[in-house]
Amino acid sequence: MNALTQEAAIRRRAPALDVAVVGGGMVGAAAALALARAGFSTALLEARAPAAWSAHGEVDLRVVGLAPSSVALLDELGVWTSIRDARAGPYAHMHVWDAESGAAIDFDAASEGHDLLGYIVENNLVQWTLWHALEAAGGGSSASCARGPGTSMCGVRRLCPAEVKGFEAREDRIQLELSSGETLSAALLVAADGAASPLRQLAGIGTRGRDYAQRAVVAHVRTERPHENTAWQRFLPSGPLALLPLADGRSSIVWSLPEAEARRVLALDEQAFLDELGMASDFLLGRIVATTPRAAFPLKLQLAEHYQADRLVLLGDAAHAVHPLAGQGVNLGLRDVVELRDTLVAARTAGRDIGAGHVLRRYARRRCSADTLDALGFDALARIYAWQSPALVAARGLGVRLLDRLAPLKRRLSEHAAGL
Repeated sequence: MNALTQEAAIRRRAPALDVAVVGGGMVGAAAALALARAGFSTALLEARAPAAWSAHGEVDLRVVGLAPSSVALLDELGVWTSIRDARAGPYAHMHVWDAESGAAIDFDAASEGHDLLGYIVENNLVQWTLWHALEAAGGGSSASCARGPGTSMCGVRRLCPAEVKGFEAREDRIQLELSSGETLSAALLVAADGAASPLRQLAGIGTRGRDYAQRAVVAHVRTERPHENTAWQRFLPSGPLALLPLADGRSSIVWSLPEAEARRVLALDEQAFLDELGMASDFLLGRIVATTPRAAFPLKLQLAEHYQADRLVLLGDAAHAVHPLAGQGVNLGLRDVVELRDTLVAARTAGRDIGAGHVLRRYARRRCSADTLDALGFDALARIYAWQSPALVAARGLGVRLLDRLAPLKRRLSEHAAGL
């Protein structure tokens, strides 16, 4: 066999793609774009395209608090400026207080040497912007790489609507069977298909955690006083209430309540809801004067038992679902993206198979450890703030007051939340 024939045979044996990412939400779309920009031929498979975002439309009820680490990744991907200029609410302060003990803790960006602590941004805006960046990356129908001098950009093949019916891990690839009847092969399959992750289930990966028996009631409200570019959070016996600053001057609320209470609050007429929310927030921003329609979503702690299987890794909510009290869910997912990209780049540089088990174990070990530590920390906070006995409430209040005075420890907490 001459050299040209041998090269052609190798090409025929090679997987069609380096990476197939399943799930086009914020984390999956960011992963596909990050891997393409790192020079990997990539496909993004999604059941349905995101709803169109418009500056003239109502603000999406689902918002995310983007930490500096997430902003840095989105900026690196070339999408942050568009997101920021479209509709992002910066916040430089955070005030957290306990309804029972009265103890409070404050975080201030300036005191930590930063301009901001983060941004409150609509989920739909982030996803829509990433989706269009993928289209601009040349990913309409191909995944070919443009490897000219000084560039390693690859296109992203977007398959939408697309659903993975099954897959088979082989020695040199993973073969996907789509519900359309099409097949697709890649060196690596990335499951970013949400907390219910069908791919995780197909891979036989179990989960552990607990159901909080709570729902997060969400809405956007206008308050009597301005939000002062501050994220406010009050811990109530029933669960935390957050008021997050939106770019248009309103606040987005995330009110965690037991199931029955959540249903009752959702059923209130508008004025009764405004009155109850005002009392729950201790009227810190004055009266609540207007609200959008309300919605709610269930809360649970869920951690995958493993982050990898043969030629497959889990990313974002498919790997970890956490309590929203710290607003870190999406930030953890975007840190997964950075770790996966860096792991695959290092493997490629060393001439290794990017889907090999020892390569994927490095990613899984690092992110599983970090995500589990954070998730259990958020769960511990939820348990601590659920304490009701006077002695435990007093102990909790003392601990919060001490933490507020311990500047080095508070700085470490702030830097960890920022992903620094």
